[in-house]
Amino acid sequence: MKQNILKLILCLTITGVPSLMAEKPSRIADQMTPEVLVRQALEKNPEVNFYATGIAAAKGALKTAGTIRNPEFNAQAGYKNARDNSGGLSGEGAAWSLSVSQTLEYPGRIALRKAIAKGDIELAELHFEQFRLTLAARVRKLACSVLIAQEKSAAARKVADRFQTLSEVLAQREPAGVTPLLETRIIDGNALTLHRQAREATLAEQTALAELNQLRGQPANARLKVSGAELEFVQVSLPALLNAARTNSFDIRIRDAELTQQGFKVSLSKNERYPAIAVGPFYSQENAADKEQQAGIGVSVPIPFWDRNAGNIEANKQA
Repeated sequence: MKQNILKLILCLTITGVPSLMAEKPSRIADQMTPEVLVRQALEKNPEVNFYATGIAAAKGALKTAGTIRNPEFNAQAGYKNARDNSGGLSGEGAAWSLSVSQTLEYPGRIALRKAIAKGDIELAELHFEQFRLTLAARVRKLACSVLIAQEKSAAARKVADRFQTLSEVLAQREPAGVTPLLETRIIDGNALTLHRQAREATLAEQTALAELNQLRGQPANARLKVSGAELEFVQVSLPALLNAARTNSFDIRIRDAELTQQGFKVSLSKNERYPAIAVGPFYSQENAADKEQQAGIGVSVPIPFWDRNAGNIEANKQA
């Protein structure tokens, strides 16, 4: 009896699945291949715009790093009252002065800042490229998951319907003992199991579609039909894969760029131990007892007595 039941189930499965696989999906307006979905995700994903904005900000920081400080203009005006040693007034009048100073950075400081800014651009571009490839791989994986779930759901539903039809046919015959009733119950149980598998596959399909729509910047419940695409597998040796990973791995490239950045930051911290110099002309005039005029060049240099930038140097070494 058990062998007859197993043969019947096997016959239904073999006759049901090939007919399903032979069916071609109908062409509808929203049917898309995985590559089309990848292009849509790369164009409309919100995080793509975030990384692109980060690259633009890093390029703006490069312009700022190479910009020379603006000159400073200083003006003073007042009133002067001059008296001699006996206390008598010898003269009074206006007093004023003008000066312009330009800050000159220590040699090599601007070049280090520009190198750090260029490194920030390189890091931003690496993160952007990594995200694009990761996004494309995720979209392709979800598209394949949707296709697999669709096939599983359709196949399970097809076979379950055949079991249900067989159960209805067996229910119409006259009961002839326990054996026919047992066969009917086994077929009904298999039909219920297949219906459950079809519902689970449908749920997995809807979950993958919701995430796929989110990655494409679309509403989660947007209609979408994924069509199959031919997959091409290329045979690659293990040494070739290891060499490609050592050369092209984003983690290694990002860590290498960060290490270079750290070296530039340490060098900049050491350079900032030396002060910047402010140089510029000045002119002053006093109209009190006599008319006095002064003109010359002034130099302003901070004295690095208390602050030698040791904290920033240590922090950048440990970063």
